Order: sequence, then C-alpha cells, then structure tokens
Amino acid sequence: MPETVVLAYSGGLDTSIIIPWLKENYPYDVIAMVADVGQGDDIEAVVSKAHKTGASKVIVEDLREEFLTEYVFPALKAGAVYEHKYLLGTSLARPVIAKHQVALAVREGAIAVAHGCTGKGNDQVRFELAYQALAPSLKIIAPWREWKLKSREDCLDYAEKHGIPVAASRVKIHSRDRNLWHLSHEGGELEDAANAPLSTTWQISKSPQEAPDREERVQIEFQRGVPVGVNGKRLSPVSLLELLNEIGGRNAIGRVDIVENRFVGIKSRGCYETPGGTLLINAHRELEALCCERDVMHFKQHVALKYAELAYYGLWFTPLREALDAFVESTQNQVSGSVTLSLYKGNAAVISRESENSLYRTDLSSFTMTDSYDQKDAAGFIRILGLPSRSRAMAEAEKHSALSNANGSHPAQTKGKQKVSR
Repeated sequence: MPETVVLAYSGGLDTSIIIPWLKENYPYDVIAMVADVGQGDDIEAVVSKAHKTGASKVIVEDLREEFLTEYVFPALKAGAVYEHKYLLGTSLARPVIAKHQVALAVREGAIAVAHGCTGKGNDQVRFELAYQALAPSLKIIAPWREWKLKSREDCLDYAEKHGIPVAASRVKIHSRDRNLWHLSHEGGELEDAANAPLSTTWQISKSPQEAPDREERVQIEFQRGVPVGVNGKRLSPVSLLELLNEIGGRNAIGRVDIVENRFVGIKSRGCYETPGGTLLINAHRELEALCCERDVMHFKQHVALKYAELAYYGLWFTPLREALDAFVESTQNQVSGSVTLSLYKGNAAVISRESENSLYRTDLSSFTMTDSYDQKDAAGFIRILGLPSRSRAMAEAEKHSALSNANGSHPAQTKGKQKVSR
C-alpha cells in the first residue's frame, strides 16, 4: 500500500497543480484537506476538482467557528494589529488550518504534509512552524521550493498542459486569500507600489463614492471582551461576523492599502478588506477605554504589538503566545458592555459607550467641583511628581556656581568695585 501525503488544498492556482505534481514526483497517495474558514467557495466544486486532478481522498473540515473563537477573538482581545494597519486575517487562519491538517495526517497514518506557499512569503513559515510544533516527525513538502516553475504564468502553463481549470487569468493575476475575517489581494497592478488599486480589485466592500449618502448606526455588544451581539440581538460567532461584514462592506469600512515587512525580510504591497473586523477592533478599543485601568491599558499596548508579531511570524503554537493570552484574558474580565458606531462613507465614529463596569465617573471628570475630589490635594501631588525636576535644577545651579567660582571672582564679590584706569 502506498504511503500518503496530506495537502492543504484550496482549489486555487497553486494547489490545483500541486496534486498532479506530487503524483509525478513522489510515490505517495495524495489526501486533499479542504479547510472551510469562511472563504465562500463552492465546497462541492472544490472537492470535485481535487478528485479529478488525482486526490485519492478529499476531507472537508468546517473550521469557521473554531477559527473565530480560538484565533480571531483572542487576537481581537489583545488588540493585535500588524504595522498599524493589518488585522492579520491570513496570519490567524494558517495555524488552525495547519493544526487540522496535522491531525488528519496522524489519523490517516500519513508520512508527510504539503502546502502551496511560495518560498518568498510568510505562509510557508506559518504552516511549517505549526507542523514542527504539533508533529515534528512528519515530512514537509513545499513544491514551490522544489519545482522549476518560477512564476504564476508558469503555473498557468502547467495547468493548461494538464487540463486543469483555474480561475486566474494572464491579463490580471491577483493572489487572493479570503476567510470570515478578511479578503487579501496581492499581485497584478499592486506589485508596483506607485499604482492605485483598480476599482475591480476590491471585492467585498463598496468605495466611499458608492456607499449610501446617509449615516448607518451599529451597536456591538461584548461579554468579557468577546463580541456576542449586534443591534440588540445575540448571535453566534459566525453569524455575527457575517452580519458585520455586510454592514461594514456596504459603508466602505475596512479597506487597507499597505506596504508591509514580511517575516522573511522582503517588503510587499497588499490590499486588505476587513469590514467586520475593523468595526470590532474600533468598538472593542472604545469599550476597553471605558472599563480598563490606565496602567493596564498602557502596558497592554506593548502586549498588542508583540502579539501581532507572533501571529504574523507564524509563532502561534509557542509558550509566549499562550502566556500573552493569559495576561490578555485577565484584562478582559470587566470588558463587557456595548458600543455604538456611526458609519458613513468609510468612517466609523463612536457615538456611545455603555458598561456596568465603567470606570468613568462624571463626579470626577466633570468641571463642576464636588466633594469627590479636593483640588488642594493636587498641589502636594504635583510637588512630589516635580521633586526629580527640582532636584536636577538645583544640582545644575550649584554646578554652575562652583564653575564660576573656580574661574574667577563670583559676580557678587566684584559688586561695587570701581574700575581703575591706568
């Protein structure tokens, strides 16, 4: 009986040609694992295509809810955003796909796992670090690092030669990755950072010009940092994000054009559409401002930066990420309530924030003087805070005085003396 390799299969250009390539170059049966993370594909068509191109077995894993609850929502609670803009849509999907790919390989007694990531990108790192963390004995096959194909045009030639239908065209080749959290675009006109994205590049969000000429308000409810409801209605994680993607998309929310630093050291340019995610990040940040103590919030900004790096670099299955999750989880104990946003042509402005755990007190923040705060206390507070500055200023003054005395008479000593002309 032949040995087996499990391929992370999407049915796109790369993985479509990988099945026949594997069968040509390795003595393995190929099991294709199709991970449903909300990419919106016709799963039955993807399964049929995998069979037709040589897969001995095709397994579909519905990972949508796990993707959100175990990967996206922890990153949301952490406030993880890579290089100010990227909400980590692809980065967060790779570990959950790799985890189930490895589990399938173990169940099937496979000798190897394979992926369709190029040797220039981040995804090869994300998949392979996950493989090594979860099943280090499995062999890893990365066709892009082995075959002689150098470009997507070469891949199209290979697909045509083998009679494999693909959606990409030679006129405009975009590499796209879609899931419940986002849709990414690379390649085509985007390879030149001086080019604006084509209007046809964007897929799930309207432009500001196309968005409605009226404000739309959306209320998002959170429980311990996790989004649980929209506009007063409790929803499952998948339904909630689907609804927010629809609301944000029609109001031109969540478009990002970024030149980012890949983990391998290359700068790349991509466009991302994250309508629902952008609404959630904004609303969650506002609720934290209401419910979290100052020093916790300030330190959490450092954690958010590190968390984003770990996710982007593929270091999800690491003790550090688990430790950061423990810290983040403790900060979310009081982050429950709701935030209302006003959406208008790409802008999302906060209208209201409400929480039973709010630390905001009008008797303290108001300009009206009350018994809750004695202004006279501020004098001692400021003098204590200013002690280092006063001490430094006094030391500097003494030093200058000593230097003046060392270089000659002190100005006070010459006061009143008359100059004698000779």
